[in-house]
Amino acid sequence: MMKPLVVAALLVAASIPGFAGPASSVPGETLMKGFPPAEELRVNRDNLMLPPYNGWAFQHIRELQPTREVYRGAGETTALESAPVNLADRSYVVGGQRKITLDEWLEEAATDAFVVLHKGKVVYERYLNGQQEHTQHQMFSATKSFVGTLMLMLIDEGKVDPSRTMQSYVPELKGSAFADATVQQVLDMTTSISFSEEYTNPQADIWAYGYVFGLSDVADQDRKFNSIYDYLPTLGKTEKFKHGDAFHYATPNTDALAWVLSRVSGQSLSELIATRFLQPLGAQRDAYIWLDRSGTEMAGGGLNITARDAARFGQMILQKGRYNGHQVIPATVARRIMTPGNPETFSRFYPGEPWYENVGHSYHDMWWSFQNDHQAVAAMGVHGQFIYIDPAAEMVVVKQSSHAEAEGESNEVDGPMIWQAIAERLLAR
Repeated sequence: MMKPLVVAALLVAASIPGFAGPASSVPGETLMKGFPPAEELRVNRDNLMLPPYNGWAFQHIRELQPTREVYRGAGETTALESAPVNLADRSYVVGGQRKITLDEWLEEAATDAFVVLHKGKVVYERYLNGQQEHTQHQMFSATKSFVGTLMLMLIDEGKVDPSRTMQSYVPELKGSAFADATVQQVLDMTTSISFSEEYTNPQADIWAYGYVFGLSDVADQDRKFNSIYDYLPTLGKTEKFKHGDAFHYATPNTDALAWVLSRVSGQSLSELIATRFLQPLGAQRDAYIWLDRSGTEMAGGGLNITARDAARFGQMILQKGRYNGHQVIPATVARRIMTPGNPETFSRFYPGEPWYENVGHSYHDMWWSFQNDHQAVAAMGVHGQFIYIDPAAEMVVVKQSSHAEAEGESNEVDGPMIWQAIAERLLAR
């Protein structure tokens, strides 16, 4: 395992009862064609995580799962100026000595959208696999960074005390692993939650979590919950470490955090993302978010948004929280996001794993930091979703993808190497 960037939707479908195996001989561009489509061309809830079906599904989640609109508002769209740079005119070195062109890498990494901003202007933009500029794409765990940013805003406003326990805000969490964890420990994912995301193990906790969002079935009736609010209080502690001792990536942390957000603010997660982000940013299009079986948002990985609107969000953070004439988030919050976290707690739970030693630097407030000279940070999601922010080069990269692998070298190792090279090239200009 390279790193645990897992969300509820990240289920190795072949091991789930009822999931059909991949039809590798089916050309992706023929999917969902015809009235009705031939059976082998149909994308549905049973195969949406499998290639080639995921290439269509990640651009059409709202047609397959229950979702809620995230309203962009009635204001004008903020224009993104263009200043094209031909980034595809040379090769990039990845994996030691392997040279690869940008076009080759975009194909290899199963890219659907790739947008690069430099100093706020679009210098490079490509859409593949049928995606278009207006397409809302599934972001998976990159959603977590939106949730973390919202919590930092409430903390800055004095509405949430990060040192208080989760139970003090949500009494329903009493007796769970979250009860005596502080809000900050949940933000940093240093809770001692007992949660397994071993996809090949049908008894792993991820199957029960996935069931809540209509993505899996579980044999044990006692683990079938229709609401995330019913599921979270059932999660217990591990004996391996205490709260605050080590970074342990577990998606339910974000859902618990979103519960506090909504309890304190009186707004749903979709309302918060709409009013706090999309509307002041001047977003191009409404976003939408995946719901559980009872109508609650998947905070751990349900956001669907256009690549350009994701880029606007990243650019706003790069600009110390200011965008479109608005101070969208406090400058103190933006600076905190861009400040690397604690590398000691980061790898303690994952000793000897190369990604933690050579690529990732730390994790805090639901954001990832990288080990490179520019101290870049990112919102990251499985199957190749990124909002990558390089403060030294004043660069934002958005990548939306439908890779067959949830976690793989082409996106999570080669990608940051290529972006660092692009950043250096833009700086040289």
